[in-house]
Amino acid sequence: MLALRLTFESFRFALDALKANLLRTILSLLGVTVGIFSIIAVFTVVDSLEASIRHSMDFVGDKVIYVAKWPWTFGPDYPWWKYFNRPVPTVREFQALQRQLGNNRKGVAIFVVKGGNTLTAGSNSVADCALQGVSYEYRIVSNVPIADGRYFTTLEMDAARPVAIIGATIAENLFPQGGAVGQEFKVKGQKFIVIGVMEKEGKKILDTPSNDTNCLIPFGMFSKLYALSANGMSGPSPSLGVKGRDDDPGLLDLEYEMRGVMRNIRGLKPREEDNFALNRPEMFASAISTLFSRIGVIGAIIGGLATLVGGFGIANIMFVSVRERTNIIGIQKSLGAKNFFILFQFLFEAICLCLIGGGAGLFLVWLITLIPQDALPLTMSAGRIVLGLLISVAIGVVAGIVPAAVAANLDPVIAIRAK
Repeated sequence: MLALRLTFESFRFALDALKANLLRTILSLLGVTVGIFSIIAVFTVVDSLEASIRHSMDFVGDKVIYVAKWPWTFGPDYPWWKYFNRPVPTVREFQALQRQLGNNRKGVAIFVVKGGNTLTAGSNSVADCALQGVSYEYRIVSNVPIADGRYFTTLEMDAARPVAIIGATIAENLFPQGGAVGQEFKVKGQKFIVIGVMEKEGKKILDTPSNDTNCLIPFGMFSKLYALSANGMSGPSPSLGVKGRDDDPGLLDLEYEMRGVMRNIRGLKPREEDNFALNRPEMFASAISTLFSRIGVIGAIIGGLATLVGGFGIANIMFVSVRERTNIIGIQKSLGAKNFFILFQFLFEAICLCLIGGGAGLFLVWLITLIPQDALPLTMSAGRIVLGLLISVAIGVVAGIVPAAVAANLDPVIAIRAK
């Protein structure tokens, strides 16, 4: 109880001292405010940018391995000539993966995309839409968020029915009165019935495929509209995606199994190289994490310099405060105040000053996040708020410990006589 009472008294003395010199307090905390604002603002922008880019890459899915002709690795030494003559995935390979893959997978899907389509409904039309033929388990491999209506049935897939799930932008333009489900539209002269409308995604920071202008149809129906390319050059070619189990974080067993099945289907000899690529979205995720961790370090260094200047300002003002209150310190010691009480009194004053400055910096960052942004919405996480407050406390301790120690070690007789 004594320790709590002394701590409370130290806080009260610190707050009284800050109120007594309000102008000096405001000027002192400006440096900390700018420093905390700089650090947390950079981290907030980096976090929001990383989240937006990851959201833009949502279409590749999570825990998915894709079978494709080209590997998802690029650079100055990319041997494109080596992959140019590779065959593209086929329906036969898709069916083989469905049959032969064991319990390591949750779903296997084949899909193909053709952009630049114009959809019409009466006098309304939408240009430059992506027409995507998918198999039934595509919703397991990739995210298909349906806001209205339903997904395809197995019967519709097997019979290649002319049904479609359209994006929000397509629905808004083709059927401005609403009620898109059950309506008809045409593409390449073929009528389709809308059975579902996907949730609106909005603008993405990267120019990646968006469900808003995407139209999903059964894979068999797509094959009737477009001839599939055998080499991936003369037209749309399909891709295969296999969703792994949630309890298999590395997906290594699934990858080994897929490689064995694909090599067997294509008749590759043991010494021959793979003529296919197994691509994983983790390639993008690791690259994004590495990039933004480096950006965050650079931002932290820049903000740290501003915070260092603020810390010097706090230390300077604390030395001034000790000098002004030397008589009071002597009186407190003559009445029995212990050294640790004097130490805590000035240390808490420095911490309170930094917390006020840090809180002001966090408040400014929060105000910025309220500004409407379409391409890059800013959000300040609770973790960043805690980080800002912890940095403020650390600045207060570092900047205030020396002045507090000087005050605690003053001789009471000399301190009372000081002018």
